[in-house]
Amino acid sequence: MFSISTYKPLMDAIETASRDEIAALQLKRLQWSLRHAYENVPAYRAKFDAAGVHPDDCKSLADLSKFPFTTKADLRDNYPFGLFAVPREAVSRVHASSGTTGRPTVVGYTANDVQTWADVVARSLRASGVKPGMIVHVAYGYGLFTGGLGAHYGAEKLGCTVIPISGGMTERQVQLITDFRPDVIMVTPSYMLAILDEFRKVGLDPASSSLQIGVFGAEPWTNAMRGEIEQAFDMHAVDIYGLSEVIGPGVANECVETKDGLHIWEDHFYPEIIDPETGAVLPDGEKGELVFTSLTKEAMPIIRYRTRDLTRLLPGTARTMRRMEKITGRSDDMMIVRGVNVFPTQIEEMLLALPGLSAHYQIVLTREGRMDEMEVKVEARSDDAEAANRDAKLLAKRIKDKIGITAWVNVLPPEGIERSQGKAKRIIDKRAKA
Repeated sequence: MFSISTYKPLMDAIETASRDEIAALQLKRLQWSLRHAYENVPAYRAKFDAAGVHPDDCKSLADLSKFPFTTKADLRDNYPFGLFAVPREAVSRVHASSGTTGRPTVVGYTANDVQTWADVVARSLRASGVKPGMIVHVAYGYGLFTGGLGAHYGAEKLGCTVIPISGGMTERQVQLITDFRPDVIMVTPSYMLAILDEFRKVGLDPASSSLQIGVFGAEPWTNAMRGEIEQAFDMHAVDIYGLSEVIGPGVANECVETKDGLHIWEDHFYPEIIDPETGAVLPDGEKGELVFTSLTKEAMPIIRYRTRDLTRLLPGTARTMRRMEKITGRSDDMMIVRGVNVFPTQIEEMLLALPGLSAHYQIVLTREGRMDEMEVKVEARSDDAEAANRDAKLLAKRIKDKIGITAWVNVLPPEGIERSQGKAKRIIDKRAKA
């Protein structure tokens, strides 16, 4: 692990600009983005007109609150290319979600958008401690998912050597990490745990690997999981944030020297925090739902997109740009069990504090009659059944004490839970839908 005490990253001038300079640039770009959307996307023109607002009404950053939200439903309703603001011939790249819950959400990029995306990912990697010339092992999935190609282009833009292995083939992942000796790995944190399991399975010490930095994103993960990964690999684990609808990975990133929240690249993405129930804009420091407006995207501007991610905005530290607190969950991942709001990360934080239990878990929800039941399936960390069962009882007690619901904790042997090669599936809801 390299020393962060001597780390002196290069920065773009805007990263250390004054707040007044940042706000002036944001307003200029926001006014352009609103007009670009209104004049070139019929769906946005209709939404703005229905809300009684026009791009000319945006005289200050606070005026953005007058404009309507965009949701995932809007993207699906305009499938495939209805939200594009440029002719299809000007679109250089198309990405899309998996569409497992309906129509996929499709996003497009002009050549300039692809370059902007590479720039913000390169900036994110630089903030993570990555330097030109380092070898970057990209284990995010390639293809329509934005993770792999987003990471790839950003690493190349920074001047790194890229190993584009994609996801899966865990045994081969470990073999190439051993043979090619990369400095950096980019992957989902849950799949990094599968890689860790494989290291141990084949008798390799993960702390002796070449990896110095892990850049992890695409799903919520706790500081407890960060600690486990950092200790096991003797590396820095840094959080990257993004979503396809806004651009992909590279919207925000932690700085390795502080690891105190993710700095949002506010020259390209304007953040708001809203009350998820009322839609009202909340002041910085209050927790709510994260909303983004793109400031520079050409192919598909996005106006007040409701991410469903829960966080809060904080002042900048290592950079002038504001930070978002580490994502603790999503409003659409929230479970309501017997009237109590529960997030997977709450369970994860508790179980990772118990040495007999591993970070591989699933939450299964069922309903007997009118009563919800919650089962937490979690792997034992070792073959010590006594320790695992003791910690399972402790976990059930802590869930009851801290969340207020009764949960059945089912301890499985190591490798008892199927490994994900991408985002982990934490919740299995078997309750009959009303």
